[in-house]
Amino acid sequence: MDHSVEPQAQADSSRDSLLRSTVRSLWVWLSVSLLILFWLPLLAVIRLFDRDPVHYVTGLWFRRLGRMMTKVNPSWRLNIEGEIPSNPRNPYVVVSNHQSMADIPLLSNLPWEMKWIAKIELFRLPYLGWLMKLAGDIPVDRGNRRSGAAMLFRSLHALSMHCSVMFFPEGTRSPDGRVWRFNEGAFHLAIRAQVPVLPVAVEGSYHCLPKKSWRFGPPHTVRIRVLAPVSTSGLTAADASGLALRVRDRIIREVASIRGVDPAGIDCLTGSVSSAGAVGGGQ
Repeated sequence: MDHSVEPQAQADSSRDSLLRSTVRSLWVWLSVSLLILFWLPLLAVIRLFDRDPVHYVTGLWFRRLGRMMTKVNPSWRLNIEGEIPSNPRNPYVVVSNHQSMADIPLLSNLPWEMKWIAKIELFRLPYLGWLMKLAGDIPVDRGNRRSGAAMLFRSLHALSMHCSVMFFPEGTRSPDGRVWRFNEGAFHLAIRAQVPVLPVAVEGSYHCLPKKSWRFGPPHTVRIRVLAPVSTSGLTAADASGLALRVRDRIIREVASIRGVDPAGIDCLTGSVSSAGAVGGGQ
């Protein structure tokens, strides 16, 4: 029996898989680029006629771009579950775990508008940054206190105008699929505005667009689960830390439930990467 056949077959299969991934990724990036080029003048015209104080309709149309990006990617299968708010103008501070850059277009499939809090570097990008500005998303420079104060002011204004705001409280993408420490800024905002926190658990997007790679991962199911809102009624600034921990724990438990692992295995503060790890989620 020729034992060299099996390694050769594996090598051929690996090359075929890489070729398919490359072709698929080139197709998706071309489609996304064309969508962005089309969406910029469209959004500019919509913004021109959008008289809402927080440009709610413009923002909704920008999120539709994310939905189109999801549809043109043959590798992404999306399931949205949970308690979808019945009134889209009931304001929340929405917080989600962050597994991948794919989270942004995927979460845009949620059926209500929210102004995204994003690092200022994204707003400096051509086309995408212009779209974010037109939509009224809110930049923040993490190393600049004035920028943080401006972000807080704009977020409070959006909430007062009955528009939700969206945070990734981990601050950056998870490097390994676990849930990392939450910054408290979103929770201070929710308490100050006296609006509920709306937790969202994302599972399965880690492989959609691996970090430091332009190639999209293999076909994968992503689950977005909207959890019950958490009231901030009567809370003070001193309660922000505890609120952040409670919301983080709920998101961890939901991600673990979807993945079918012990919650400790995906909590970077208490456990190591579970045997299922990011590989197991969402299939």
